[in-house]
Amino acid sequence: MVYNLKSDPASEHPLQRLLKQAKHYKTMVWQATVCSVLNKIFDLAPPALIGSAVDVVVNRQNSFIARFGILPVFNQLLFLSFLSLIIWTLESIFEYAYERLWRDLAQNMQHDLRLDAYSHIQALQLAYFEERSTGGLLSILNDDINQLERFLDVGANEILQVLTTVVVISGAFFILTPGTAWMAMLPIPFILWGSIAFQKRLAPRYAIVREKVSLLNSRLANNLSGITTIKSFTTEAYELERLRIESEAYRQSNHQAIILSAAFVPLIRIIILLGFTAILLFGGMEVVNNRLDVGTYSVLVFLTQRLLWPLTRLGQTLDLYQRAMASTQRVMDLLDTPLTIPSGDIPLTSVKGDIFLEGVTFRYSNQVTVIEQLSLHIPAGKTIAIVGSTGSGKSTLVKLLLRFYEINQGRITLDGLDIRKIYLGDLRRAIGLVSQDVFLFHGTVLDNISYGTPDAQMQEIISAAKVAQAHDFILELPEQYNTVVGERGQKLSGGQRQRIAIARAVLKNPPILILDEATSAVDNETEAAIAKSLEAITANRTTIAIAHRLSTIRHADCIYVMERGSLVEKGTHEELLEENGIYAHLWRVQTGLR
Repeated sequence: MVYNLKSDPASEHPLQRLLKQAKHYKTMVWQATVCSVLNKIFDLAPPALIGSAVDVVVNRQNSFIARFGILPVFNQLLFLSFLSLIIWTLESIFEYAYERLWRDLAQNMQHDLRLDAYSHIQALQLAYFEERSTGGLLSILNDDINQLERFLDVGANEILQVLTTVVVISGAFFILTPGTAWMAMLPIPFILWGSIAFQKRLAPRYAIVREKVSLLNSRLANNLSGITTIKSFTTEAYELERLRIESEAYRQSNHQAIILSAAFVPLIRIIILLGFTAILLFGGMEVVNNRLDVGTYSVLVFLTQRLLWPLTRLGQTLDLYQRAMASTQRVMDLLDTPLTIPSGDIPLTSVKGDIFLEGVTFRYSNQVTVIEQLSLHIPAGKTIAIVGSTGSGKSTLVKLLLRFYEINQGRITLDGLDIRKIYLGDLRRAIGLVSQDVFLFHGTVLDNISYGTPDAQMQEIISAAKVAQAHDFILELPEQYNTVVGERGQKLSGGQRQRIAIARAVLKNPPILILDEATSAVDNETEAAIAKSLEAITANRTTIAIAHRLSTIRHADCIYVMERGSLVEKGTHEELLEENGIYAHLWRVQTGLR
């Protein structure tokens, strides 16, 4: 489902935008609406049947039913019984229909909205995630969208049925007893006015509730991710207190909303009582004075109750509505977040891997420049290495090549094409990344190695694992390749996670391979084995290796040394040692030479 947003969608009410999304389900909305209305019409019929029965018992051959030629009292009551059976059956059928249709609509819309929101999140640049918590985004994708689902499950039908009740019963009143109908109608404007007033006051309170629950979810997600650190520093009590503060803030925000919403029904009941009492009293006097039939009077009393008392549910409906609108606003705000890294439209059919960086300057938002006027050439099929101290811009360079961030100045080309003009999916498929921050998904070893290459054959997966020196330890796992690694691969050691990540990149078989501290978490023996395997992996492939451990990149075709976002040295391992500069100093420190 694709969202077609206006130039200024933020100025629209959340309900307006929600209705636009429902156009995709226009037929289902109409079917559900018709079923809700018909169900309420048949639900309102029993009071008329009761009034007719009273009329038959009191007036007998002079009743309203007798006018249609059914004179025996028993036959009249039998006719009413048969009519009751039909009405109750139809009411039940339409209740089943509207329940199913509204719930299906709620499920479909929340499904589409969640997928669209998540799809939009995936298209945002990394800077967006650095400024927001994972828990807050999860709150929008789950809790906020679920609030909308709850409203569609119940609230939409309630509103339609209340409107149907008002229209049908008002019409019946003015037909049966126009002189006293206004007494039953009098409370309705006050009830509607009160409902709108409550709605306006509830809206900001529920906006605060949604914000507080987002902060609470953020705290929970953060603490669950860092449970090892919490335990190791024995800060359980400290974190429990911080969670208590967030939970208390959420509780208090809900309390403030409840104070207002809970007052709605009692106040409305008082207004309703006035209308009900007026019909009971003045309608009764009309019967005493022979200006109104007993049956008609009983119908009026029943209808007054059916008209006014359901209006007390407006409080619950408005509560659901305001929660849903506050949540919908947060979802729409997310969808309104602009995409700052648009995809190009030039497809990549074949990639040689020739990369140029020309005068590239980049800075993170509100920070100093990380890379400044950087120019370098990475020839196709060659292996180059980038070294430097922490914060020199090495890993940032990788993120720019993958277009996780947009450069501020200069340009980066791949095979002569500006990467901003290349279709983004093709660009990233052409690059295999093994990062020092390995992320494994909750699933099996097999799932994680084949991630990104779902059609890979088992033999190809095993070959990739052997290249990454992972096959032997995988065979020792309880279920070998079908062993579940746990969330973020927590059941495996750091070195094992690293080797699975390398196998994943090897299986992808990209024309460009980036190794960002790819062997930082393995022991020296495994590193030596992987380094030997990488010689075969990097052959005839453009490879960029970023490393602190210089022994892993000493055989690179060219080594670049970065400091404070600029290139300060370049050359082969031997050439840089002869220069006796920064690289030579780092080499002596790591090898213990003086």
